[in-house]
Amino acid sequence: ERNPYARRGSGLALEPELLGTSLLAVGPPGAGKTRDLVRPVAESLALQALAGQAAVIVVAAAGTQLGPDEAYDVVVKPGDRSSVHDFDLYGGTTDPDEAAAVLAEAFTGDLPEVDSRRAATALAQLLGPYLAAHGRFPSVPDLRELLDGVPAALATLREALDAAGHFGLQRELDARARQSGAPGDPGPALADRVAALDRPAFAGFFDTSGTSRPFSLRSLEHPVRVRIDLPERAHAEASRVLARLVLAQFTASAAARADRSLFACLVIDDATRTITADSVRSIQRLRSAHAGAVLTLRSLSDVPDDLHTALLGAVGCRMAFSGVTTWEGRSFADAWGTEWVETRDVTQRTVFADQPLTRAIHSFRKLVTGKAVTTDAVTVRRVERERWSASDLAHSVPAGHAVLSLTTVRGEHAPPLLVDLRG
Repeated sequence: ERNPYARRGSGLALEPELLGTSLLAVGPPGAGKTRDLVRPVAESLALQALAGQAAVIVVAAAGTQLGPDEAYDVVVKPGDRSSVHDFDLYGGTTDPDEAAAVLAEAFTGDLPEVDSRRAATALAQLLGPYLAAHGRFPSVPDLRELLDGVPAALATLREALDAAGHFGLQRELDARARQSGAPGDPGPALADRVAALDRPAFAGFFDTSGTSRPFSLRSLEHPVRVRIDLPERAHAEASRVLARLVLAQFTASAAARADRSLFACLVIDDATRTITADSVRSIQRLRSAHAGAVLTLRSLSDVPDDLHTALLGAVGCRMAFSGVTTWEGRSFADAWGTEWVETRDVTQRTVFADQPLTRAIHSFRKLVTGKAVTTDAVTVRRVERERWSASDLAHSVPAGHAVLSLTTVRGEHAPPLLVDLRG
């Protein structure tokens, strides 16, 4: 009854024109986000990739039921020795400044006390000289040593620069040395985050020597089906770093594509601690790059408080599953706004007759029925009400249902509708 009469019983499908504005789904564990949203969307996009119309990247915790490995062209399993493919930590770029910006977002984007621009500068001061000296970017252990300021590692890099004739790049290392240890230096925070990837379980992964088969998000110009399994249970911190890295690389690569004929979509099942201020702005720019993102959250509290409004405003499709709290519902209610509705107020007024005969009839009627003679007064007025209030979202959405609003890349939109996900 909450849906308009014309919409009741209608089917629902999420096409690229809708996913191009990105979708955010919020619901507690067990609400059906993976089963009823992530898996159907991933399957639909995989079929479109087979038809040469899309490229899909699915990121989820290892063990999530999102189809067999054979259903994907590339399956990356960091921390799993059986993984056939590796992951390119630098996103396939050869520009040290671009690589530094993406890595800074992944390593320190969720740290409010660290300036991401200073972090990108610190990384660029190391990546540029290393690339010039060795013709490749540093591996994870080498990058950790450089960020820690290990004297032997820095001395070796300086010798390699001199041997290659890149004397001017010594100034980059001198600048990094001056900033190291200064107040606000992002080096220790970067080193701590790199250390999360420098674990025995990841030995052999993120290889930069060219001996492995790394997957790069530069492949978005091709119709590929990719699944990345994150080791959430054993390496939660590393998984969050990788999730932010994939999101940052995806937004950068999607915007940099020369051929945008394919729809590129990133699906992240559980984007906890993945959303940052920079990623919110990048997600909003995806719709002009013929790309989109599908993000699920267990709670809006998994995103910094100051980003709630910006995140809900950056995505065009919003989905609240059964079981959200009232304070989460308030954010959705504010995003969905209000609408004008007609209300009917009926009041009963006692009838006082002027004629003696009429008064006698009314008295007899009151004696028989026990009620005075009344008349109904109907008042019709237009009032402004919330489409879905916070209380309705928290207490009136049945299990197996969700409230969904849609917006296309052309700006057409549908109001929030109650959707039955059990069919």
